[in-house]
Amino acid sequence: MLIKTYGSALLGINAIIVTIEVNVDKGINFFMVGLPDSAVKESQQRIESAIKNFGYKWPGKKVVINMAPADIRKEGSAYDLSLAAGILAASEQIKAPDLDKYLIMGELSLDGAVKPIKGALSIAIEARDKGFKGMLLPENNASEAAIVSDIDVYGVKNLKEVCDFFTGEGTLEKTIINTREEFYASLNNYEFDFADVKGQENIKRALEIAAAGSHNAVLIGPPGSGKTMLAKRLPTILPPLSLHEALETTKIHSVAGLMRDNASLISVRPFRSPHHTSSDVALVGGGGNPQPGEISYAHNGVLFLDELPEFKRSVLEVMRQPIEDRVVTISRAKFSVEYPASFMLVTAMNPCPCGYYNHPEKDCVCVAGQVQKYLNKISGPLMDRIDIHVEVVPVPFEKLTQPENAEKSEKIRERVVEARNIQQERFKQSPSIHANAHMSSKNVREVCQIDNAGHTLLRNAMEKLSLSARAYDHILKVSRTIADLDASEDVKTEHLAEAIHFRSLDRETWGT
Repeated sequence: MLIKTYGSALLGINAIIVTIEVNVDKGINFFMVGLPDSAVKESQQRIESAIKNFGYKWPGKKVVINMAPADIRKEGSAYDLSLAAGILAASEQIKAPDLDKYLIMGELSLDGAVKPIKGALSIAIEARDKGFKGMLLPENNASEAAIVSDIDVYGVKNLKEVCDFFTGEGTLEKTIINTREEFYASLNNYEFDFADVKGQENIKRALEIAAAGSHNAVLIGPPGSGKTMLAKRLPTILPPLSLHEALETTKIHSVAGLMRDNASLISVRPFRSPHHTSSDVALVGGGGNPQPGEISYAHNGVLFLDELPEFKRSVLEVMRQPIEDRVVTISRAKFSVEYPASFMLVTAMNPCPCGYYNHPEKDCVCVAGQVQKYLNKISGPLMDRIDIHVEVVPVPFEKLTQPENAEKSEKIRERVVEARNIQQERFKQSPSIHANAHMSSKNVREVCQIDNAGHTLLRNAMEKLSLSARAYDHILKVSRTIADLDASEDVKTEHLAEAIHFRSLDRETWGT
């Protein structure tokens, strides 16, 4: 008897429906075709043990399974549940007339329990778009899939519940999630707050400007000055995720298997901080079976690279194109996948190998030329993509002992949101530009008009501070963001002066 069930394969962050045809006929042996990998082929042993634990039998006949489309490789153990249901129906051990109306996914353990899978959200979206009545999947993934409207989602604990559901001997409770309520309830669930930071007003201001214009930033200072602590609080002042951004972010984390059990929707901006021993594949994604990397996990959030010069140069260089394009394409011989990678890059570094160059109290012990050699580990093209350079100095003891709290992240975020709203209105005719940092050179000339006094200030700064030519556009972009924070239509000289202040590493005298 021939029976069809339906599962799904993942390609990038999207899903593809897989038709599973199971035919039980006279003869012996077990055949599985349709480009299954080893994990899918091994499902026979898991399924056989699982169905026997619930009183069913493995068919004593020839079992042929075809997984279509046959030109897409089927990977992983998530097909176990749909394969088991198909085998039981094809061998007439259960009567399931509605089997082809549901998409079924789940990994089986030997006792028949159903284990979580990856990509439940993407699979649910594809199932709804293809007109399925509902889907059955592991209980731990039900909340995630139930975000999708117009499809019935049922979470199951074991194979027996699936069989009883289709035969009518049992019922399953439909998982219902109020997506908007879930989203807005946890929109501001941040562990950190800028109110906890003593002093460092200059750095807070730099990060506020970075958040307002989506500018990349580098924090340079001695050990223990608070670089990492400040960077961790950056997501708390970024504009809240929109529902669309939250869904897109959740899809990436779901495909990668990073979702917590029973989690539904990621509602806060991600903060990713990979170790400096990470490989280029870990950072941008890839592998034989391409997976997203850290830059995609940080999509719509912050990618923080601590100890920047300690990263391998090749690892840092692979980020250059994704920073510009806000997407990364991983190509293989037979296919390519595209992962979104729109993130804010924030980095931290010591000013020299010993860490105390330019320290107000401690002396640097590095030999001549060692500081510049250390900074040269970071290529010019990468630094060219970082708009804001800010020096972090240690907080004096008097500041640390002050009892009053600093300004809360909530207040800073309000100013950032107002500045972003101005930018959205400015670039509403340019769908590829969402913030000032995304402007091209042409946009900079149109949007960042400065008067004669501004021209004079900028020329003097570039000459006296030995700023490089690449600093010109960066200064104009940052000054435009500062003007937006002031709700000013024009870029004034004070805005330019503050932007120039945040170009420390462009000075030719730095590190010499």
